[in-house]
Amino acid sequence: MKRPVKISPSVLASDFSRLGEEVRAVAAAGCDYVHLDVMDGHFTPNITFGPPVVKALRPHTGKPFDTHLMITNAQTFAADFAKAGSDIITVHPEAEVHLDRALHAIRDLGKKAGVALNPATPEAVLEYVIDAVDLVLVMTVNPGFGGQAFLASQLDKIAHVARMIGERAIDLEVDGGIDPETAKLAARAGANVFVAGTAVFKGDYAANIKAIREAAEAA
Repeated sequence: MKRPVKISPSVLASDFSRLGEEVRAVAAAGCDYVHLDVMDGHFTPNITFGPPVVKALRPHTGKPFDTHLMITNAQTFAADFAKAGSDIITVHPEAEVHLDRALHAIRDLGKKAGVALNPATPEAVLEYVIDAVDLVLVMTVNPGFGGQAFLASQLDKIAHVARMIGERAIDLEVDGGIDPETAKLAARAGANVFVAGTAVFKGDYAANIKAIREAAEAA
């Protein structure tokens, strides 16, 4: 199954002093999703924001909010993020006592459920939950900070996950060090959703999004 290419700019790289304006800008520039990196300072060595910020951003765009919960016990907060306006809620298997339960709980809220794989997390964790998943996020950096270099070691994992997905209607997302060149590599491996922070939030947002999209589609 050929899935459409989607670009999901990460607001982690935006100007937080004018976050609503930045969200409106990338929406106008042609993004498909808006990527929201939620960190708790426990699962990741950084703290970002929670449901109140998501709620405050929601009126600024109708684009789907692609919310990546890099937090422990994410299921506990899933309803809060759903109520705040998240459309896709992605969790890490290491942060959940019962991953299957967490995924079904997100779907029961009427939202799409995602699983994120850190660089050291084997894709085998998907085997018994893949039919409860709408999105798989392969981290191509270690989570916690923007601006890191793309880990080419994850290309084999992307390809393996793509084979696991097969004909299922599941998006395969990559996050970390994404620019036109790395997007091309990840697309060749099977990814179709590209999270980009630094490569989008500098210069001409529309041109940046277009360059990443065209590189991925060409691959």
